[in-house]
Amino acid sequence: MKKIINIATGEVKIGDINNILVSTAIGSCIVVTAIDKKQQYGAMAHIMLPGNAPVKETQNKLKYAVNAIESLLQLMQQQGVGRSTLHFCLVGAGNVLKKSNDTICKNNINSVISILNEKQLSISAKALGGILRRSVRFDIENDEVYFTEGDSGEKLLWSSRK
Repeated sequence: MKKIINIATGEVKIGDINNILVSTAIGSCIVVTAIDKKQQYGAMAHIMLPGNAPVKETQNKLKYAVNAIESLLQLMQQQGVGRSTLHFCLVGAGNVLKKSNDTICKNNINSVISILNEKQLSISAKALGGILRRSVRFDIENDEVYFTEGDSGEKLLWSSRK
């Protein structure tokens, strides 16, 4: 039986083929998944805010895109995973409060994509924007990332077998 690892806002965690990584209640946040199918490790970051954590921020740095993505890459590197073999999926950034003047979703999208592009990391799939909350389930052993939108059932976002 695989162990479920839950990733909350501002957390970054890694797993192997014995784990399924899950993140729920994704509104304006973006969840980033990274998988290396050769080494069979995967990681997930639940990012709340764009950019880099302010210098004075000491407790919740992983809520910020730059810090969370760096942490995710470090966790993968500690397992011997090279950046060039990683596949990334992005889920979230929904304006669930339906605020007409809300910019956090757009800022989160721009920040995460910009960081990955700067690091020359490839985005394999994404489900971003809209107004519905989302969840993500990442089955590392089967190289599959699933997501839900609102009350919908799970949909396959990415698979190495596609």
